[in-house]
Amino acid sequence: MIDPAVTHTAPLPHAEGTGKVVRRFRMVVAEGPRRGLAWESSLDRCAIGAHPSNDIVIDDPTVSRFHCEVLLDDTGARVRDLDSRNGTTVDGLRVLEAWLRPGSIVRLGGAALQFQLGTDVIALPVSERRQFGSLVGQSAVMRTAFALLERVSASDATVLIEGETGTGKEGAAEAIHNSSARKDKPLVVVDCGSIPANLLESELFGHEKGAFTGAVATRIGAFEAAHGGTLFLDEIGELPLDLQPKILRALERREIKRVGENQQRVVDVRVIAATHRDLRRAVNQGAFRSDLYFRLAVLRVGLPPLRQRLEDLPLLVEQLLARLGATPEAAAPLRTQEFIDRLALGAWPGNVRELRNHLERCLVFQEALPLEDANAATPADTSAPPPDTGLYAEARRRALEAFEQRYLQAMLQKHQGKVAAAALEAGIDRVSMYRLLRKHKLGDR
Repeated sequence: MIDPAVTHTAPLPHAEGTGKVVRRFRMVVAEGPRRGLAWESSLDRCAIGAHPSNDIVIDDPTVSRFHCEVLLDDTGARVRDLDSRNGTTVDGLRVLEAWLRPGSIVRLGGAALQFQLGTDVIALPVSERRQFGSLVGQSAVMRTAFALLERVSASDATVLIEGETGTGKEGAAEAIHNSSARKDKPLVVVDCGSIPANLLESELFGHEKGAFTGAVATRIGAFEAAHGGTLFLDEIGELPLDLQPKILRALERREIKRVGENQQRVVDVRVIAATHRDLRRAVNQGAFRSDLYFRLAVLRVGLPPLRQRLEDLPLLVEQLLARLGATPEAAAPLRTQEFIDRLALGAWPGNVRELRNHLERCLVFQEALPLEDANAATPADTSAPPPDTGLYAEARRRALEAFEQRYLQAMLQKHQGKVAAAALEAGIDRVSMYRLLRKHKLGDR
């Protein structure tokens, strides 16, 4: 039931184990081409714009394709502008992001919508599991993500995984693949952000011998290598504009063409893409094709940042300590409630990856480092002058870099230079392993 007289967006009480619940809300078009239209929520968000994939479609030249989004959670309702052309205003004030009160008027271009908050609640689907592949979590927001991942795994449709850096997007892609009907076929990973633009086309589609300088032999690309299985395109938001039509063709027609070849080759591949960017903003900015976004976002999965699921810290710490091979003695001070409580005070812009790095530093220095010291010990450019914090911090930085180099050399030697195998034992994704190798000038990449 929607009651315009409701005057607050207070957190909702709910029983333990019932999962995540949010209030129902309605957006009513008060001005513009679709005046009188009333849209009622069934989830916790609403996308508004001119593109047909929005929840509320307003076909008006003053409204951007992906104009704004309304989000509702335990803290209240807010609207977020998506770098629209004409901006978003709330009750007469132009905003990038703003809280909404019942009755607020959200204006976008020549259209205006009224936000109405309901008295009833919506229970979002949650999973009973506390782990999905390498991802762990007992929080309602993480189990909501698990429920969506379960449904996605049962499908063969293209998936777009969205989330900040370090939230576990590659782990989610691997879990989807391993839970799908394609699990016995290859999973091929391409990081679109780490490969130079002039080499990315060959990486994706392959090339014929002599197609360009240095092409001394025919090479199959990632699409062909993943035939029958899954292709994971990490950081798809970094894909150059001139390659986007070719990716779109591959998704729509399941055909690719090697560089230097005229023949089209049929491929049977499920594509999972991931990005830390909001691709709708990139579409509005002209940096990403709207038709490609629409084709990628058949199924969307959002992974929450660590700051939104701090109750998962004990599970995450246990998992990461096991992956790091911590002895019981070394892990003991990192399992205490005092240490976990200190972790909960962090901002964690790097999310789970940053947490892993912090735990690794604690193990290296054999103490439960405070968060501010962890930030000071973050490896920096080795050519930079010593930090203002003095010789102690500089010595720690050097020790950490020396440890990284010894560790990487030992892992490469143990696995005969096979980076994928080394990354698997190290408990990090292959992209991160390659970045560390480049940083220390080890290996071939």
